[in-house]
Amino acid sequence: MRTPLLYPAWLMAAVAMLGSLYFSDVRFFIPCTLCWYQRILMYPLVIILGIAAYKQDAKVTRYALPLSVLGTLIAGFHYLEQKVPWISSSAVCRSGVPCDVQYINWLGFITIPFLSLVAFTIITALLFAVRRSARA
Repeated sequence: MRTPLLYPAWLMAAVAMLGSLYFSDVRFFIPCTLCWYQRILMYPLVIILGIAAYKQDAKVTRYALPLSVLGTLIAGFHYLEQKVPWISSSAVCRSGVPCDVQYINWLGFITIPFLSLVAFTIITALLFAVRRSARA
């Protein structure tokens, strides 16, 4: 069965990984704890989805969906921690770089966790579509 939606899911993961590497290795932004968790969940998706897209393996959703859903939740919490004052007082990032630091703030709402949230959400939606089409 052909699963063309795996290609854009892989591409989104690759762009997100390259973007995070750009921010840390070119712009020298130091990742906070929640950023590291998001990287831990995104980077394997590049390899997993790349192989699955090449092999056209729709069963990859069993392995990739938990990573993308968890990444969506962490990125969503991270974004709320940056934008909602009473959430930013949580004890998640008390050592090292604070999680509420906004290295970028484009248009007043686009921050690095927002970009991560968008990437994880798109990957999750594409993987749910792959799973649904594989069941049909």
